[in-house]
Amino acid sequence: MKLHDLRPDSGATRKRKRVGRGIAAGQGKTAGRGTKGQGARKGGGKRGYFEGGQLPLIRRLPFKRGFTNIFRVIYQEVNVDQIGENFKKGDAVTPATLAAVGLIKEPTFPVKILGRGDLKFGVKVQAHGFTTGARQKIEAVGGSVEELPLDESGARATIKKLPQTAAAE
Repeated sequence: MKLHDLRPDSGATRKRKRVGRGIAAGQGKTAGRGTKGQGARKGGGKRGYFEGGQLPLIRRLPFKRGFTNIFRVIYQEVNVDQIGENFKKGDAVTPATLAAVGLIKEPTFPVKILGRGDLKFGVKVQAHGFTTGARQKIEAVGGSVEELPLDESGARATIKKLPQTAAAE
């Protein structure tokens, strides 16, 4: 087989429909464009952008990007090195003590401990979340880690209490 032997499969290519070539051709006179109006004119007709005077979808979209997740949990973040700078050996690090020192703003909101920096002494840390690195660094120097439960309220708590089949609907 050579390059000049290649042919498309039978039925893969069709002849172009020649419109506007008289009534015998089947697509004569108005050539399938109907009678008068925007669609009958050269360059006329609705394309992807025009919506009859309504603000086109592409121009409405920039104002409708994304959504707000009502179940999002916003954590207050504290790094291991910040604990080392503001507490002494054997201290209890809780959301209340973190707020008293000024590392977080609100003691009632969830706190997550991140693993930046090093800790040189052991402390008892209570928080709602820990990264793996932070947990390892605290336990490596003789400290202890206690994960507090999230106090969920409102719609999030309602969804959690529903059976999985009902929550999916």
